[in-house]
This record gives sequence, structure tokens and C-alpha cells, in this order.
Amino acid sequence: MLSALSIRDIVLIEKLDLSFEDGLSVLSGETGAGKSILLDALGLALGARGDSSLVRTGSSRGIVTASFSLARNHTVLKLLAEHGIVVEGDIVIRRIQMADGRSRASINDQPVSINLLRQIGGLLSEIHGQHDDRALVDVASHRDLLDAYGGLEPLAEKVGQAWQVWRNAVDALDGQRERVRRAEAERDFVEHAVKELRDLSPVSGEEEALAQQRQLMMNAEQFSAAISEARDALSGDGTLEGRLNAALRKLERRRDQALGKLDQLCTSLERVILEMGEAQRAISDAEHVFTFDPRALEKAEERLFALRALARKHRVQVGELPSLLLRFDADLQSIHDGGETLHRMMAEEQETRKRFEALAAELSRSRRAAARLLDKAVMAELPPLKLERARFETLVEERAEKPGPQGIDRVEFVVSANPGVPLGPLMRIASGGELARFMLALKVVLAAKGSAPTLIFDEIDTGVGGAVADAMGSRLHRLAADLQVLCVTHSPQVAARARTHLLISKMEEVGGTGARMVTRVALLSSKSRREEIARMLSGAKVTEEARAQADRLLAQAG
Repeated sequence: MLSALSIRDIVLIEKLDLSFEDGLSVLSGETGAGKSILLDALGLALGARGDSSLVRTGSSRGIVTASFSLARNHTVLKLLAEHGIVVEGDIVIRRIQMADGRSRASINDQPVSINLLRQIGGLLSEIHGQHDDRALVDVASHRDLLDAYGGLEPLAEKVGQAWQVWRNAVDALDGQRERVRRAEAERDFVEHAVKELRDLSPVSGEEEALAQQRQLMMNAEQFSAAISEARDALSGDGTLEGRLNAALRKLERRRDQALGKLDQLCTSLERVILEMGEAQRAISDAEHVFTFDPRALEKAEERLFALRALARKHRVQVGELPSLLLRFDADLQSIHDGGETLHRMMAEEQETRKRFEALAAELSRSRRAAARLLDKAVMAELPPLKLERARFETLVEERAEKPGPQGIDRVEFVVSANPGVPLGPLMRIASGGELARFMLALKVVLAAKGSAPTLIFDEIDTGVGGAVADAMGSRLHRLAADLQVLCVTHSPQVAARARTHLLISKMEEVGGTGARMVTRVALLSSKSRREEIARMLSGAKVTEEARAQADRLLAQAG
């Protein structure tokens, strides 16, 4: 749920910090007070298109920060984790709109793209209004909503998995057919290439090893000469080693008489003589390594040149020759097995296709059954909303010729607002007020089944009153039992059912730069709430009759 909203320098709002509770919260106020500014600000935080006109005059930027508290298993947390954003507490979304039109966004202080923000925002909240063109009116979401209502997600997931297995089998079969076709067309070439490769038997990493061996052998004489000079320097007549040994013997004869003063010197000389012995052994080992062998060099060069020549012939790197041999072997095998592999893969493709088709048909039948239940439930909600002559229907159109990971169905919610009018899409058939009531009826039925945790209704009660307004308030209250509901309203019947009531007002403020208009939001107490509902009932002048009626509405709402 939305737990807090902070706004800085957006249109008429200089500074505003709001806290929200679960249940039903309403926002009311005079026309033009700035209710839409709050929704625009929240929409900006949830990924709506930014606009420099949102920044308060005189400011370089506007900032909106929205905090959401979610259950640990919510889809949003998994999506954020996939993008490297780990959430331990609340999700804090911040959107900064610059006066020059640029904007940037972050979630828990980590920068995110506007596309990701929009995706996250759609999972956190839904905004519904008389002219809303998202959420329930988006045909692309109708199939998922129907699946959620009917509890068909597990079956839909199986269909998606079966689709992927089938498509993998189709791709493998197509690849095998292409391999057989290519091998048949180039059979002589492939057989010759396989013989060449097998005769040469290339090994992974062999080129580098041969190149290093060749380089060492080509310089073996120089290395040997240097090693010989090192040996002569260490072990020749009158060498350093002999002089050091003679000195050490002389010192050893005087060591006991020196009372330990020669111990360190003798130890150092012993260590130097030992290291010289190690160096002489290393020289002997090196002489064996760098023994020049013209035949070995010739053999290494011949193999290296043969590998590189074969690689150039097939237009690959030397290191790719082993895998090339495996591919050519597979091509030959596809010919020599008499089509056995191809027939086996064809059988696998047919089997996986039949499994997908069976699951998709089962899902299609289940969707049609769920659609009938959904239609019945929505139709039951329409009469109290003064849509008793309207029709609602969930079309499940089977398209077996256009299968996909979601099955074989196209799902769309269609309505007819009046008798004799054919069914059509929500946006084309229903007027603004009718669309809002259809949306409300749908949300009541679909509550807690595939819905975002926060629902926002923007003046969906405009133009209605009396029993219809009361019915809308009742349904909003029912929705708020499972979801957080925020509602911008002019209806006292709706406001009376709220758990929290916020009053939005616009006033003139005089400061150092002169007078300016600002928007203020206040949380109403029980007494102030009664007065605001009375104002909504009577208009500019609040009468005692209006206050009494407000008391009755509050009492009826419980």
C-alpha cells in the first residue's frame, strides 16, 4: 500500500508531506482546489510522462517521493531483485522533474529507467477515472484478469511451459532438417573434410603450445650459449665459489676463539655457497631444456603450419578445428543414420505440439467457464449503479491458428450501455460516467485477484447522486476491505464511508515575493469531517439541515 507521499515544488504545491492508511481514504475540496495536482504528482512518481509545466513557477525542479509497504511475496520485489535492487523495508520511489523538461527516477536511491518505473508503478497501483485509458480498458490485460478471476494461473503457466518445449522442438527439428539438407548437398566435401580433420587430430590449445615450443627451439642456441657462460662464471678455475670456500675455511678455524662475533658472517657465507650450488643445478637442468634439436623444430613447424593451413581452408580459427570436426561428424551422422534422427525429432515435435494443444484446449474451456461466472458477477453489480439495462460480456475468441505462450484465446471485455446497442469495447461504448461505473463494478468483482495493492479513483462519481452515489460508496468500501483505496470525490455519500478524509484547499499566501496561490491538504478530524460533508451537501453556505444530513450519512456508514 501507499504509505507516504512527499511533494516539493509541483504546480501550486511548494511543500507537502502526507501519510496514508489502509482502507478507504477520500480527498475532497472545491473545484479547482488542486485535487488533480495530487494525482498528477503521484502519477509522475509511478512513471507517467514528465512535463516541465509540472514544476512550480520560480523553481528549478520539482520532486515527488512515494513510499510503498508490500507483502514479502509481492511480484514487485522479485522484479526489483532481477534488476539488482534489493528491498529490505519500504519501496521508496523518487522522481525529479527539471524545469528544462528533463527528469530522472530512482528506487531506494538506485537510478532506474522510466520504462522500469512505469512497469513497477503499474504493479503498485491502478488509477481509474472517467477518461482513464489504462488498467481495465487495456485489452492486453483482459486475459490475465480472467485467468486471475478463475484461478487459472497454474494451468496458464503449464500452457506457457508446454509452448516453450514445443517451440524448442520445432527449432531443433528445423536445425536438423537444415543440417541434413546441407550435408546431402555437400556430402563429398564433408567426407573429405572429416578425413582431413581426423588425420590431423587437432587439440584445443595446441596452436599456442606449438608456437611457444617453436619460439624456444628457434632461440635454443642463444639460450645455450648464455647458460654456458653462466656455468663458466660459477665453476671455472679461480671462480668466486673457490674463493668463498677458502675464506669460509679460514674463518671456521678462528670461529670458536671469536666468542660468537664471526657466527653471522660464517652463516651468510654458507648461505651464499648453498645458493651458488642451487644455481649450478638449475644451469644443468636448463641445458637439457634448451638442447637444440633440428628435427624436433622441423616437426613442430610442420604441424603448426598444417593446423593453420587447414584453419584457413575452412575459414575458422585454429582453436575452432576440434568443434568443426564435431559438426562435420554430426552432418555425416545425419546422412548415415538413414534419417533416423530426423524421424525421432519429428516424433518429438508432434508429441510436444499435441501436449501444448491439449493443455491450451483445456485452458480455453476453463476460460469460457470462468467468463460465464465473471459476466454473472459483474451483471449483478450493475443495477445498483443505475446500469440495469446495460450488458457486460467477456468474449473468449479461440484462435487455434494463432497459438502463443498464453494459449489459443483472445479475451476482451465488451459492453452495451443501452438495449439495442451492439456489444463493443469499453472505451467506445460507454460514456465517461458509465465507463467509471463499469470499472467500479469490475474492480469489485476482481478485487484481490490480480489487482494492484493500491487503487485510485479520480472523480468516478461525477454526475451521479442519491442512490447511485450511495451504491458507489458501498462498493468502494467493500473494495477497501482487501485493498487500499484512494478516491477523489464530490459525493458526500462516498466521503461518509471513508476511514480517512483529506481536505484539499487553495489559498492566497503573501510572502517576500508577493502574493501567490498555494494548495494545502489537511487531515480532517471527526468534527471537521462532518462540516466538510455538510458543505458537500449544501454548497457554499452550510446549513443546519446539511449538518443533520451529514450526521445521518455518517451514522449509516457506521
